[in-house]
Amino acid sequence: MQRLGFCTEHDIFREAYRAFLQKEVQPNKQAWRQAGIVPREMFQKMGALGFLLVWADEEHGGLGLWDFRYQQIMIEEDNRFGEVGFYHTLHSRLVAPYITHFGNAAQQQRWLPRCATGETILAIAMTEPDAGSDLAGMKTRAQERSDHWLLNGAKTYISNGINGDVVLVAAKTNPENPRQIGLFLVERGMPGFERGRQLEKMGLHAQDTAELFFNEVRVPKENVLGDSALGLQYLKASLVEERLISAVGSLANAQCGFALTRDYVNERRAFGKKIADFQNTRFTLADLAADLEVAQVYVDRCVDLHNAGELSAHSAAKAKLVTSELEARVMDAGVQLHGGAGYMQEYEICQRFLDARVSRIFAGSSEIMKEIIARSVLG
Repeated sequence: MQRLGFCTEHDIFREAYRAFLQKEVQPNKQAWRQAGIVPREMFQKMGALGFLLVWADEEHGGLGLWDFRYQQIMIEEDNRFGEVGFYHTLHSRLVAPYITHFGNAAQQQRWLPRCATGETILAIAMTEPDAGSDLAGMKTRAQERSDHWLLNGAKTYISNGINGDVVLVAAKTNPENPRQIGLFLVERGMPGFERGRQLEKMGLHAQDTAELFFNEVRVPKENVLGDSALGLQYLKASLVEERLISAVGSLANAQCGFALTRDYVNERRAFGKKIADFQNTRFTLADLAADLEVAQVYVDRCVDLHNAGELSAHSAAKAKLVTSELEARVMDAGVQLHGGAGYMQEYEICQRFLDARVSRIFAGSSEIMKEIIARSVLG
C-alpha cells in the first residue's frame, strides 16, 4: 500500500535508523531480554547519532524534526528490526516534551541537552499501588516549604524505573483538593528517593520496570514544572500524543505479527498441503489484512492531524482502541496458526504475543478509550 505524507527525507531517515537497529540492537536484544534491562550506553549511542529528542531545536541538542512522522518511523522500525523493550520513545517523546511545554528556559537548558545525548535518562511516575488511571486517587503528596517541596509516597510499574536519572513525579499539592497535582523532577541521588524491586512482567522483558519510593525527599522549587496546581491539566494535555504513540506501536507490531504468520503458513504443511491453502487460514488472514490496511490509513491521518495541532482526544482514543484491539487479534491468530510452535519462546510470534498484551492497558485501557469515545458521541 502506498502511504501518503512520506517523502524522500523520511525514507533516508528510515534507512539510517534501520541500519542503526540492525547493527546495535538486533544482535543484543535477546541478551537484554534475559538481563531484564537495556544497557545505559545504548541511550548514549542513540544520542550520538541524533536519534534522541529529534523534535527538539538545535539549541537543546535536537535535530529540529518537529514532524511526528520521524518518531512514527522510529517506532515502526523498532518493531520490525529493534527491541520494543528499549524504551527510548518514553524518554524522548513522552517525558522530555513536558520539559519543553511546561518548563521554563532554565529548566530546558539544564536538562534537554543531556537528554538529547542520552547522558540523562527520563522516566515518568504516575501509577501507584492503589491508583492507576484514576489520578485523583493517588496518595503521593508534596508539601511546600520555604525553598523546596517535601515529597512522600510510592509509585509502581514505572518504565525506565532502574535506568531513569530524572523522574517526572506526579503528586498532590493540596490536601483539600484531590485534583490539584504538581509535577516534580526528582533526580537520581536525592536523599529519600529509593528504587524498590525491578518487576517481572509477562512481556517487554528487556524493559526495566520498577517500584519507586519517596521518603521526605526535598525537591528544590526549581525542579517543579510549571504551576504546582496544574499538573493534572499538563498530564491530560499530553495524553493525545501518548495515545497516538501507542497506536503507532500497536499497529506496527500487528503488521510484523501478520508478516510472520503469513510466512509461516506458506512454509508449514499439514495433511499434504500448505497451511496457507486451507480456507480457514486464507479467510483469517484476509480479514486481518483488510483491517490492518484500514487502520494504517486512519493512523497516518491522525499523524497528519497531530502535526497540524488538530488531533482531538476522541480521535486519538479511537486510534488507540482500534489498533491495540487489532494487535491482540493478529497475535492471537498468529499463535493459533503457528500451532504448537506458536507457544514456544523460540518462535518470534510467541514473544510478540506476550509483548502485545499490555497495549490494551497502558496509556489508558480499552475501557477508558471507549468511555472517551462514547462521550464524544453521546455527550
